Parts: sequence; C-alpha cells; structure tokens
Amino acid sequence: MAARIAEASSGSSLLSAGLERLCSAHSCLPSTCVTAAVAPPVNSLHSLWLTETLRLREEHAGPLEDLEANRRARAEGGELSARIQHRALWLSQRDGLLEAWQHWRQGSRLALLALLIAALFSGAGLAFAALGNDRAPVNVFWALGSLMGLNTVMLLGWLGGLLFAGDNTASLGRLWFWLSEKLARDARAAQLVPALVLLLQRQRLNRWALGTLVNGLWSLVSLSALTVLLLLLATRRYEFVWETTLLDGDTFVALTHALGALPAVLGFLLPDDGLIRASGDVALPLDSARQAWAAWLVGVLLVYGLLPRLLLCAVCRWRWSRGRKALQLDPSLAGYGALREKLMPSSERLGINDPAPALSIPDTAGALHLGNEGALLVAIELDGEHTWPPTLPANVCNAGILDTREQRQHLLEQLSRHPAARLVIACDPRRSADRGSLALIAELARGASTTRVWLLPAPPGQALDNQRLGDWHSALGAMNLAFSDSAPWQWLEHGDD
Repeated sequence: MAARIAEASSGSSLLSAGLERLCSAHSCLPSTCVTAAVAPPVNSLHSLWLTETLRLREEHAGPLEDLEANRRARAEGGELSARIQHRALWLSQRDGLLEAWQHWRQGSRLALLALLIAALFSGAGLAFAALGNDRAPVNVFWALGSLMGLNTVMLLGWLGGLLFAGDNTASLGRLWFWLSEKLARDARAAQLVPALVLLLQRQRLNRWALGTLVNGLWSLVSLSALTVLLLLLATRRYEFVWETTLLDGDTFVALTHALGALPAVLGFLLPDDGLIRASGDVALPLDSARQAWAAWLVGVLLVYGLLPRLLLCAVCRWRWSRGRKALQLDPSLAGYGALREKLMPSSERLGINDPAPALSIPDTAGALHLGNEGALLVAIELDGEHTWPPTLPANVCNAGILDTREQRQHLLEQLSRHPAARLVIACDPRRSADRGSLALIAELARGASTTRVWLLPAPPGQALDNQRLGDWHSALGAMNLAFSDSAPWQWLEHGDD
C-alpha cells in the first residue's frame, strides 16, 4: 500500500506516516454531505435498483460530479460491479435519491395496504351480493357466479397474458405503481419505477413479482368472501333453488356433480340427484337440503376460487425468490462502460509491496484516543505573505498547501485510503468563504476522525475584515466544524486541549 501511495506523488511519504484507517467524519455542506440519518439499502436488490436508477438519471441528464464518489469506490476495492454500486450509493445519499427511494417505499407500503383493505371489502361485498339481503330463495348457480365469476375471468386473463404476452403488466400492478408514486409525493423518485422495471426484465422477474401481487390480492378477496359467506350461512337461514328457461334438469344435475366432485373428496357434502331435481321446482324447506347446498357452495368456492390463487401465489413467490438471487449488475450496459477507467484505472497497481505498519486502534465507540498517531496539517490557497510551513510538533505531518486540482485529488485519495485521526485545515480568512473552499473543507473533513479549522491571523501590517471573518464563523458553524483563531497544536499533537 505504501508503494502505491509513493507512486502517486514524491511527497506522499510525509503523509502516509501519519494517516490511519478510521470512520470518516460527516460534517459538511448540505450539497456535499452524505445524510447519515437515511438508512442505506439492506440487500442486493435495493442496491442494484438504486444503481440502475442513477444510470437512467445520468443517461437523461448527463454525468454527475462524482470525483469523491469514484475515489471512495476505488478505496472500497472489489470487482467493477461492486465499485459501481458503491459509487451509486454514495451519490444517491449525496443527491437525495436515497431519501426519495425511501419515500417511494413508504408510499408503496401505504398503497399495498390500501389494496389489501379494498380486497377485504370487495370479498365481503361479493358474499353479501351472492346471498342477498332479503328472504327470497337464493339461486345457487347465480350465487356461485357472483362469488367466482370476476375471479375466474381475471384468472384466465392473467394466465393468458403469462403464456402469450410474456412480461405483462397487470392492471393491479400498474395501479399499485401509480398509487405508490402518488403517496410518495417526491419528484426525485421519477426514475425509480422505470429503473425497477428494467432491472427485473433482465431476469424476466416482472411476471413473477406482479403475479405474486395479483394472486395474493385475489386470494385475499376469495378468503374474505369465504369467511363472510360462512358467517352468513351460520347466522341466517337461506333456501336454495336453481332456475332455467332453456336448459333441462339433467344439465344442472351433471353440472352440480362435476363442480362438487373435487370438493366432495375433501369432505364437503354433494347434493344427490333427487335433491338437485327437487330444488329446481321449489326451495326445499328441509335442513338437509339447506346444509347440502350450503356445503356445496362453500366447497366449490374454496376449491376453485381460493386454492388456485393461493397455489399460484406460492409458485410466483418461489420463482421470484429464485430469480432475485440471480440478479446482478451488467457492466456492459450504456453508462457503465465509461466508469471502468474511473473506478478500475489500468495504471492502478494490484497487491501490496510494503505492508503498512501495524497500528494499535482500540475497538471502542465514540472518541478515539490514539496518542500521537495520525495528526495532519494542511493549508488551503495561501499566498506568499504567510510563512509556511510553521514550526510543527514532532509527530505532526505537513501536507503542504493545496493550490491545484491535482494536489487536492492526491491528498483526498490518500485520506480515503488512510483517514487521519486528527486534521487541522489552515485557511486565510481574508479570502471570502466561497462555496468551493467550503466544499473542499467538507471533503477533507470526511477523511479524518476529527477536524478543526485554523483561521490564520493577518500578516504583519494588515488587519482582518470583521464582516468576512464573521462569514467564516457562520459557515463553519453551520457545518458543525470546530475552528479557532490560534494554532491548535496541543489538540493536534495530543488529541485534547
């Protein structure tokens, strides 16, 4: 590692001796910081989803400013796909896409809850419509059509789409996406749904994801209808008949036996021929007739309405789980090819020539007391009127003055590999606290465990502008960075004041 750092710059040996690997600080500008309060993705699907979303965003709006993201991805190491995902996650946190993604997920949960409630009420409504609210005899086949007609039509339509249309988008799936977007109410989430659809299409997972949703909702509809039907049959007395103008009784006998054969295997009563023929003339006021028709109706709804949907839901869920494990990033896609040289440069050395010296870092939370290790001083855009470098304590490393883009990137690369324990950034408060300087301070601060800003005194014969100095104080205070007007040597060398 030391050899690779030495290749980058002739002065890097001064820095590598005082840098250690610690967690980066998060005090920064709103436009450059990573919001720590937003939870990152917890599985590979979420990470791939955000990566695909960022790819679509850059494809439509142009490349993002990603120097720090690329640097952090290179420091993480791994294959190209892993680096691309790490870069995408960091940019998503910085630009608010991760927050929008979480808003969309919250909206999707609310939308799913609304669909579940609608399914429950729809099933109950079907049961009430099938049996009616008056005391008139119930046409048993009309009741069966009310309970299962729409479910059967939608099931056949879904199966036809699965067989002939491939990755179809079910109407319930489109409704869920639409409700999720409306409930999320975040304009930054515009690319999330297209990215998810494209990601799943590569493994043909759309059909199984939407199939799980559709069949799950219809299972709930059937279960709700069956539950309410049982409650109504248990608490009210219904007379059952069948009526026809064009067909004869033999047709209804055959149809009743055909539909009731499979439920009968499960123990449900099946009306005999005489009872079926008699029910075509008048509603039989016999308990045995009522129980036979009620059991037949419940059995048919269970076997042909609920069980197929549950089975299909389980199959879709199984196929979804298997396909989800096979999801992976495709580096050959447009937008990823340009990242290869940035994230895996051909000049980057692999392996370690000289192992870094072992550092004793206590495994404790909160403040770390590392003695005199990892103390670093750096200055930003100083002119020749300041004498630099000052006389430093023996264990403090001098990173020099950052004047050029190359110097900044070189130091940031080293900090991403070996974050400093303590960092002091020297600034000339005679300059304005512009956004570029503050952004650089924020990037440097994220490369150290703790950071302080040293606002240098004016050169002899000059005075600081109080208003400009106040601007520095306000800006650094908003960034939650400690600052002082005198050299913090005691803190830099020993970690305390």
